[in-house]
Amino acid sequence: MLPIHKLKKLFFQKAKFAMTSSVATVVDYSLYLALVYTVLTPVLSNIISASCGMVVNFFLQKRFVFNLQRKVSTAFLLATVVSLGGIALGTLIIWGLNHWDFFQIHQYVTKLCATGLVFFYNFYLKRFVFEKRFVSFE
Repeated sequence: MLPIHKLKKLFFQKAKFAMTSSVATVVDYSLYLALVYTVLTPVLSNIISASCGMVVNFFLQKRFVFNLQRKVSTAFLLATVVSLGGIALGTLIIWGLNHWDFFQIHQYVTKLCATGLVFFYNFYLKRFVFEKRFVSFE
């Protein structure tokens, strides 16, 4: 069993991650809806909006969430690779959900489902990128 102070530290780190991710998600989500309801397909809209959210997210997490244990350029490159995996996963989810009429009509729900599913993938891999660890509670 983990000591309470280690659980609290992990909880607060996840809370800060959720807050910074929320800001980046607003950028991503808003841009996605603007693109998908005006000019682009859901898949292209997601690739563009998620890429913009990725850059915002990197700088917020570098500043507020993780203790950088690498050079900034290395961390950015690794974070980009992780984020591209998240973008691919989210895009695959959006593509799959758009096979149902409900999700084709309600793109805000489609994007919300994809974002929720990709959250945990991003937390643990980004933690490794910034802090060189996956699960350590210290």
